[in-house]
Amino acid sequence: MAIQWTDDLATGVAEIDDQHKELFKRIDRLFQACNQAQGRLEIGKTIAFLEEYVDTHFGAEEKAMKQRSYPDYGAHKAQHVYYRNNLLTIKQQIEEEGPGVHLIILTNRLAVDWLRNHIQKLDRAFGDFLQSGA
Repeated sequence: MAIQWTDDLATGVAEIDDQHKELFKRIDRLFQACNQAQGRLEIGKTIAFLEEYVDTHFGAEEKAMKQRSYPDYGAHKAQHVYYRNNLLTIKQQIEEEGPGVHLIILTNRLAVDWLRNHIQKLDRAFGDFLQSGA
């Protein structure tokens, strides 16, 4: 399954959109590695990227939302906290158990859920808010 960025996901904030594009590339790289039975080799790189990503990206999104007085800021930030907590749980399990297949699947599932539900819905809603000039 290829994961690709499409322009309909754009928020209108170049920094955020560029970060989303990089996320899509990294998750696609993990999927490709899994398809080639190399998921265990790629998972550590993906987790390290995601840890840095959540700090940088979530900070940029939340800053942009505050600057523009986005009315759904609280709910959006709550999703960031939820995602960060899930990522930390998976990282801890990988550190304790090693990169087993079930943890690679959990990471993939978390990433796909994030791409489908958060970016395509919540971030897109923020983009629509920005486009409306509100």
